[in-house]
Amino acid sequence: MTTTATRPAGSTRQHHLVGLVSAFGIGMLVAVQSRLNGELGGILGDGITAALISFGSGLLILLIATGVVPRVRRGLGNVWRAIRTPMRGYGGLRWWQCIGGVAGAFLVATQSITVSVIGVAVFLVAGVAGQAISSLAVDRLGFGPAGPQPLTAVRIVGALVALVAVALAVSDQLSHPDGLVLAILPALAGVGTAVQQAINGRVARTASSDAYGAVAAGVVNFLVGFVALLIVFVVDLALRGAPRALPSEPWLYLGGACGVVFISAAAAVVRVVGVFVLGLGTIAGQLIASLFIDVFVPVADKPVTAPVVAGTLLALVAVAVAAVPNLRHT
Repeated sequence: MTTTATRPAGSTRQHHLVGLVSAFGIGMLVAVQSRLNGELGGILGDGITAALISFGSGLLILLIATGVVPRVRRGLGNVWRAIRTPMRGYGGLRWWQCIGGVAGAFLVATQSITVSVIGVAVFLVAGVAGQAISSLAVDRLGFGPAGPQPLTAVRIVGALVALVAVALAVSDQLSHPDGLVLAILPALAGVGTAVQQAINGRVARTASSDAYGAVAAGVVNFLVGFVALLIVFVVDLALRGAPRALPSEPWLYLGGACGVVFISAAAAVVRVVGVFVLGLGTIAGQLIASLFIDVFVPVADKPVTAPVVAGTLLALVAVAVAAVPNLRHT
């Protein structure tokens, strides 16, 4: 009886640990994508075009996967039926739960516009604030597939520490108003990221209970984001004209592939750990990877300063404060 009773708790704890480690890896990919898209946007002189290229390449990868793998196509069919008949047993999916790609498009566009100016570390630390606060609300309201999550004191403290970390990291920007204004954009993108992770998780669950459901959710995400960016690109093209010539370095076009991996992975992991813990693990991976990127491959004229390092470490403390008790009690 003892063995049978304790096995589910141990299994749940193991699943949460695997989910947190996966979230950490997802965050590292977000940091890499931020640098790639920021570099591409700087070279083109147009962040919207860089974002469109990133989303377009990711969508192409997923469409090829859809054509090759029948189970992804079946998952997309389940999503379509759920939208058309939300009350007939296909998961209760609403159309607005399929537009997470709009938030993803805003994130990628923000990467392309701001990273070359403020650096990867400041970009991602600013995004921590929006994501931490938003994920609290998203989990509490039950937007994610795990349903409503309690608003505990530990989670609130973790989010507040993350806010202090952001203020510390961007303190150098206070004497440069332009840089401070740009830091607001990733904070807004962070808000959208939490919502995106929650509703993509619902789409993945509706599509299928296995990994193919996460890939199907990625297809929906990238298709919606690409259409949104295409509309903005046409307007931008009419107002500002064509961007600069495309660069020849092939690695600059890998942002879309990074996005495919972390969007699909996040749609799978959020079903295990919830939006808040996924967000915290992702944040930890982003911060560590972004600090390494800015130290070893810095943006021109943007050295890593002591406040940025301190803000990064403090944000990691916020992750530990909020995530470790969650794992201990599973």
